[in-house]
Amino acid sequence: MSLAMPLVAILSGAGISTDSGIPDYRGPQGLWRRDPEAEKLVTYGPYMADPEIRRRSWRMRLESPAWRARPNAAHRAVAELERTGTPVRVLTQNTDGLHQAAGLPGRKVLELHGSSRTVLCTACGVRGPMADALARVAAGEPDPACELCGGILKSATVMFGQALDTEVLAEAVAVARAADVFLAVGTSLQVQPAASLAGTAAEEGARLIIVNGEPTPYDALADEVIRDPIGTALPDLLRRL
Repeated sequence: MSLAMPLVAILSGAGISTDSGIPDYRGPQGLWRRDPEAEKLVTYGPYMADPEIRRRSWRMRLESPAWRARPNAAHRAVAELERTGTPVRVLTQNTDGLHQAAGLPGRKVLELHGSSRTVLCTACGVRGPMADALARVAAGEPDPACELCGGILKSATVMFGQALDTEVLAEAVAVARAADVFLAVGTSLQVQPAASLAGTAAEEGARLIIVNGEPTPYDALADEVIRDPIGTALPDLLRRL
């Protein structure tokens, strides 16, 4: 009789993608610390109400380093663990798609905050490629509207002030409860409800390991806290697992 392999759940935040050239938000060099006003560009109320905020937001998207980013050693290590046959689920707060680009099957990734590679009309709900909307911005449209209904377009991400998709969140909670090992990697564990998944996993008996350069509110619950750089620490940790 064989025992089932342990389920490894990984909650990943912005810190896992900094080695790919995408800045985080709340770290020592994070975007919000350097430019607190930038948070308005990804906050739903100001975005919907102020055309100038939208124009600045579209410029920020067009210039984002995410479009040039490639998976780094941490993303690749997660994909390699999955290829060993270990049950792996990634619950990511990131919208960059780098876990999938590293080779992790899309069905193994829950994008808690949506995808920046898709655009959404806030009026009619139609979706399309972000690349098409950015091409319009590059061609001179500072605030491109929906081509079907004229509604306001936004990235298909969960902005500040918006709730997470209830079905996605329910699936993430189920994964956290089922996990044998729960890794929180590169996340400040300050944004709820995603951060609470670490607590849920610990309460259900998972081994909680936090890999983050700065302290988090959940450190006291963790079985292990690792402060080393994620690009080396996570591959080493996953090899130990």
